[in-house]
Amino acid sequence: MRTGKITRTTRETDIEVSVDLDGGAADISTGIGFFDHMLTALSVHSGIGMTVRCKGDLEVDGHHTVEDVGICIGMALREALGDRKGIARYGSFFIPMDEALAFASLDISGRPFLVYNAQLSQERCGEFDTCLGLEFFRALAVNAGITLHIRLEYGVNAHHELEAIFKAVAHALKAACRIEYEDTLSTKGVL
Repeated sequence: MRTGKITRTTRETDIEVSVDLDGGAADISTGIGFFDHMLTALSVHSGIGMTVRCKGDLEVDGHHTVEDVGICIGMALREALGDRKGIARYGSFFIPMDEALAFASLDISGRPFLVYNAQLSQERCGEFDTCLGLEFFRALAVNAGITLHIRLEYGVNAHHELEAIFKAVAHALKAACRIEYEDTLSTKGVL
């Protein structure tokens, strides 16, 4: 079973995350409606069952909640992937969302890196500061051990732009997590 479960409590957040790479429902509650919407899209479009429960210091702002949820989802993905034997490893995907177009490409390599090239059209979507997209994906990539490249090609509505980004990452992740080989896809023999 390719599952991961993480519980993490700090002075700023109290989080429980579980993921199932082979499917399941999206059950998300972070206290930030737009962020819940994005995480639900990430779960549904990747085919990864995901439960996220977060109580954060939203009276400060959403930064700690968004970044710490990214940390926990990344850690849970890393646990679920185990030794990564047999996975396709790579995934790339374009997603259109009305006027917006986003691209994501990733390598489940064990070498974390993020390139985030996205100039969003507005500063907020509901109670979500759009600059926190970068913080979420950085935390996810570092803690999952993923090389992740994200590019927003264009758009005029930040809701559509971010949704396209999250869905592009989801579909790239779905492709990369697929079991396709009997052995590890690496000239080194390990990831």
